[in-house]
Amino acid sequence: MSQVEFEQAASDVNNLKSKPGDADMLALYGLYKQATCGDVNTDRPGMLDFTGKAKWDAWAAKKGISAEDARAQYIKLVDELKGKHGC
Repeated sequence: MSQVEFEQAASDVNNLKSKPGDADMLALYGLYKQATCGDVNTDRPGMLDFTGKAKWDAWAAKKGISAEDARAQYIKLVDELKGKHGC
């Protein structure tokens, strides 16, 4: 999948008619970070930072996936969400 397709998918997420659930949003976050930054490179947030921990865990779950594979998975997930939530 090309960088242009990935960037278009990232833009499409903001145009969904309804917001996806937390699980889908975390999956998108993890794939996006893996595609753009690679493996998680920060310490896990503290125990009271619930949102930060959830996001960190979603990104860490994608560890080892290449940027190209993460982009492809991200695009596929966005396409599925466009079917569920409209665009």
